[in-house]
Amino acid sequence: MLINCVTYQEGRKLSDIPVAAISDYVQHKEQFVWVALRDASNEELLQMQEEFSLHELAVEDARHGNQRPKIEEYGDSLFAVIHTIELIKGELNVGELNLFVGENYVLSVRNRCQQSFLGVRQRCEREPHLLKHGASFVFYALIDAVVDRYFPVVEALETELELIEEQIFAKGSERANIQRLYQLKRKIVVIKHAVTPLMEACSKLFGGRVPSICRNNQEYFRDVYDHLYRLNTSIENIRDTISTAIQVNLSMVAIDESEVNKRLAAWAAIFAVATAFAGIWGMNFKAMPELEWPYGYPAALAVMGGVCGYLYRRFRTIGWL
Repeated sequence: MLINCVTYQEGRKLSDIPVAAISDYVQHKEQFVWVALRDASNEELLQMQEEFSLHELAVEDARHGNQRPKIEEYGDSLFAVIHTIELIKGELNVGELNLFVGENYVLSVRNRCQQSFLGVRQRCEREPHLLKHGASFVFYALIDAVVDRYFPVVEALETELELIEEQIFAKGSERANIQRLYQLKRKIVVIKHAVTPLMEACSKLFGGRVPSICRNNQEYFRDVYDHLYRLNTSIENIRDTISTAIQVNLSMVAIDESEVNKRLAAWAAIFAVATAFAGIWGMNFKAMPELEWPYGYPAALAVMGGVCGYLYRRFRTIGWL
């Protein structure tokens, strides 16, 4: 679905234009065209390919979707894949933003993403002194908007981790904690798969050999890289904390199991003594004087009770019971 199709000159909006006229406006070097699509169909992508003369491999990647975050060069143009991440009712919704960038055009195609980028367009139009940098600045603004939306998601997951940590030492919550920690770990992995490849890709947009489109805006892309680096550091810290929390939780489970094993071992020892005495006195030999003693039975019970009582007190003293 077409959202916007606008042409700009010297940082100012000229007019909305029909899709069929894009190829005519792109020929004017002093202008640039900014087109936004949402959940584009194959027909729309083919039409954009003809109007902007897009590389067929880039269009194929956009059509198939589910690409790894990347920024690729195709001659004098760039193709970028960026993952959009939204936290909806505690679950992560992963979408995709495909960007086709040339010297005087920007085509953005967002898929499976509920948040719009109208705010980015409005921000750019409020800053004509920056928008006059052309398609390169729009490219930066779109990437920056996606990266800025990662921060609230990461902060929400940090808060969730803190709540789980508060329940680590609560009795009877071990199983629930493990489940919540593994669910949180999966979410963190999803964000890391979006951040780390994009950070690597953005590092190629400043310093060294830089694509000609981005050459005049390297400081902006360096700022995006710094944001991604901060995010990646936070993600690594969360992963380490989750791993530690899982180990602590498993240790708590092992401690509880050890306590149970101690109790079972103590009671087994007590009953083993009684069983041993009963086994000895249960042997039917004629030459056992205690069998004919009138007080033999109560004496045997007294001995067994005394020994069992002594063992019980000892186990209580050392904390096994």
